[in-house]
Amino acid sequence: MWQVIGQEKALHLLKRSLEKESFTHALLFNGLPHIGKMTLAMDIARALNCKAGDPPCGECDICRKISRGKHADVQVINLDSDNENGETGKKTEIGIESIRKLQHSASLPPFEGRYKVFIIDGADLLSIEAANCLLKTLEEPADRIVFILLASNTELIPPTVISRCQKITLKPMAAESIAAEITERYNTEAQQARLLSRLCHGCIGWAISAALDDKIIEQYFEKRQAILEIIESNCEERFDYAGKLARQFSQKRQDTQKILEMWLDIWRDLLLVKSGAGGDIINIDIEEKIRAMAEDYSLAAIRRFISGIQAASGQLKRNASPRLVLEILMLDIPAKARERVKG
Repeated sequence: MWQVIGQEKALHLLKRSLEKESFTHALLFNGLPHIGKMTLAMDIARALNCKAGDPPCGECDICRKISRGKHADVQVINLDSDNENGETGKKTEIGIESIRKLQHSASLPPFEGRYKVFIIDGADLLSIEAANCLLKTLEEPADRIVFILLASNTELIPPTVISRCQKITLKPMAAESIAAEITERYNTEAQQARLLSRLCHGCIGWAISAALDDKIIEQYFEKRQAILEIIESNCEERFDYAGKLARQFSQKRQDTQKILEMWLDIWRDLLLVKSGAGGDIINIDIEEKIRAMAEDYSLAAIRRFISGIQAASGQLKRNASPRLVLEILMLDIPAKARERVKG
């Protein structure tokens, strides 16, 4: 039983390879966070080792052990793989030690299954040394060894590594399909399912997590409310907010980028309302607030600020000074029409 949802094209391709027993030694799953890359990778690990007639069955001892992370021949390598002190969230790249351990394990035959499967969660976070080390292993694959690389940004992976893999891109799902899935599978109330399907940007994993854990959507609402308040605040409060985001960026870059995405969502909604396409907004639970805000800004001002958010995100990815980038962004928040008249 395949667990991944909404990736029919990728599934068809992979199932055909399994049926023909012509499975590649290295796969690269590319797609947004929470889109289903890890779920599909674990599906493949189960399918390669399951002994049922139509693998993966999901019910046999092998499938269950893999699902619990207890199978000796299925290993996940990520940012914390070689953290000896057990700390999480501190590293920004997967180091060469993790890949050296992988190399050693890959030189040995499967211990209890038919295939050894190595899943590199965050292949776009490999250090240069780690990527070069992995390349040597990919160039000389051993029998019954499969590598599955997961990445959100393949531009950060050396082309030589990509060339050794079969690349499969996972596509975002339609909001209507996500709403239907989480309503049916998790008995989510229809209006809540509709909201989650919009907020997740086609990445059903986030919608499922939020449907199962109220804290996720509560934290989202708290961050969004902070953004709405900053839009209404004075320069001093905006600069304080920029400083907090800059400090957060030094520790958890992805969290800061996600907050910028929330800024983008709000201003995109304003753009849609201003353009007469309000039915497509993301933040449907605060639609009245969005429509009221749209009255305060011109279409040109909204477009300019959206470009500013996108530019700030790109600058942070290129290692520009986070405090400077974020302070400039706060200064660029458009003034309301009535404030411009008053000025």
